[in-house]
Amino acid sequence: MAVPNPYETRKLVDEYLLFHFGSPDEILLPAGGPADALGFPVRTVTETLDTASKAGRALDLGCATGRSSFELSRFCEEVIGIDFSDAFIDAARRLGSGQTLEYERLEEGHLRTRLFAVLPFGARPDRVRFETGDAMNLRDDLGTFDIVHAANLLCRLPEPLRLLKRLPSLVNPGGTLILATPCTWLEDFTPPENWPTGRTLDWLRSHLEPTFALERTLDLPFLIRETARKFQWTVSLGSVWKRA
Repeated sequence: MAVPNPYETRKLVDEYLLFHFGSPDEILLPAGGPADALGFPVRTVTETLDTASKAGRALDLGCATGRSSFELSRFCEEVIGIDFSDAFIDAARRLGSGQTLEYERLEEGHLRTRLFAVLPFGARPDRVRFETGDAMNLRDDLGTFDIVHAANLLCRLPEPLRLLKRLPSLVNPGGTLILATPCTWLEDFTPPENWPTGRTLDWLRSHLEPTFALERTLDLPFLIRETARKFQWTVSLGSVWKRA
């Protein structure tokens, strides 16, 4: 029997709306917390790309509820956001249409707080198109892109090499590839035989070079609030690659 996709549940949609669109006050405890881990879907764009320069087409793989796609729309002429979850894509589309999304933040037990997600100020939803898709089996007519962005996706794919092998045909010569991964390889998502045998960065280099040149790496901490007193604090490995 097929295992249900957890990313289709209301719980995960609400959790990711908070992760993508919640304010610091809505995420952190009054006592504080790791504020430098907030805004991860924004920072994977602003800390890796020259957002002061205009770009053509961008592809956001594993876009979830769409925040990075909206950030890319500020300086890219066209953005395609793709995610495997119909529920995530539905939320992203509704935000892009100007709707205010009501969602719930779990406090503890049965206690929940009603919150609202809105389109970020300055985003250009007219430049963004969202669609459901499988990063391991992308449609053939996607075309090519000046920027491909995939954050916290690779170690959630059953066969990540299928995506890595497709990347050269997606990124234009001279284009930029942004990858971020917490390197948390888990059997729940990826069979162990498809894990890197050593460090993830070395594995990426072995499959991406020489088509892509590694320009730099950076640490990208992120924080996901599960309850009022339980958080996931993780550091994603960011890497910026230039297509030959």
